[in-house]
Amino acid sequence: MNPEQDIRTVLVVGTGLIGTSVALALREHGVRVLLADRDPGAVRLARELGAGEEWRPDASGDGGEFETVDLAVIAVPPAFVAGELLELQKGEVARFYTDVASVKAEPIAMARELGCDLGTYVASHPLAGRERSGPGAARGELFLGRPWALCPAPEAQASAVQAVLRLIELCGANPVEVDAAEHDQAVAVVSHAPHVAASAVAARLAEATDVALGLAGQGVRDVTRIAGGDPGLWLGILSGNAAPVAEVLEAVSRDLADAATALRSLASGDTSAGGEVTHLLKRGVAGHGRIPGKHGGPAPAYTVVQVIIGDSPGQLARLFQVCDEVGVNVEDVRLEHAPGLPLGIAEVSVQPDAAPVLVQALHERGWQVP
Repeated sequence: MNPEQDIRTVLVVGTGLIGTSVALALREHGVRVLLADRDPGAVRLARELGAGEEWRPDASGDGGEFETVDLAVIAVPPAFVAGELLELQKGEVARFYTDVASVKAEPIAMARELGCDLGTYVASHPLAGRERSGPGAARGELFLGRPWALCPAPEAQASAVQAVLRLIELCGANPVEVDAAEHDQAVAVVSHAPHVAASAVAARLAEATDVALGLAGQGVRDVTRIAGGDPGLWLGILSGNAAPVAEVLEAVSRDLADAATALRSLASGDTSAGGEVTHLLKRGVAGHGRIPGKHGGPAPAYTVVQVIIGDSPGQLARLFQVCDEVGVNVEDVRLEHAPGLPLGIAEVSVQPDAAPVLVQALHERGWQVP
């Protein structure tokens, strides 16, 4: 990379989960990071976590002039991106600018309407997150191996695009250049509508009986996991991508309504109605199978080895140690706790040919493998 396009000093505006995670990732590569947020407490916590130092816009550089950073990363809700960009550009705070909001078309349109310089600005969006929010939930490794969309406007300078690509590289993510409108349609399908659907399912649990909740297993936890996100934050995201999300939810609603009608018919004794439900279930299997595997490749077929583990410190470490000893790579792992019992089940996904090796090794070392 041309040294003039490299990034040595970065300003992160917005020290929530994503902004602080970006800062932590950059700090691991020796980048100087300045932090800004309207909430002084958020900046203070991010700073204490080692994410950088507080930005003081009235401070001068060594030469007595205002210090211009290489890149400003705007990590605020979609509706505020354009306004923040305008203020930063008016102050000539950075050479280049990007944002990390999960909606792209609306912020770009607003920035153009406000008269922002779209030559030095490249909209972007890391496809990563957690159910928890705030700087306390930030992780420097949050973006490792994850796709990171960048949506440069036609006016964007090549040097600005290169600077954002360098940011993505430092964060360990995989860049995907995509049109802003296409991006918003895509995330409506893979992120925004699923969050609303998960919330709709989780909302039923608010009214569920204690008996029902006592029977809750891993399935309902998987379906509702993302429903734990901050409602205020998600309202801003959904508002910025309202039309595409509505289209997806309307399609999902039609499928659910058809399934409900078929199930009513089944309850009335019409066995022929089962075909409608089966058709939806098969479509679900096909859709699930299209989700890419790790490194963005085709979804692989792993074998799941179930292992009973005690609910005590060090059990997972011991399990992983066995995998390491016999040379078995763990592709994925998830835990299911047994309610009321001091044990659980670890579901370890491995390559099919490695499963017998792992099962034998676990048996030899006294592990219970159902």
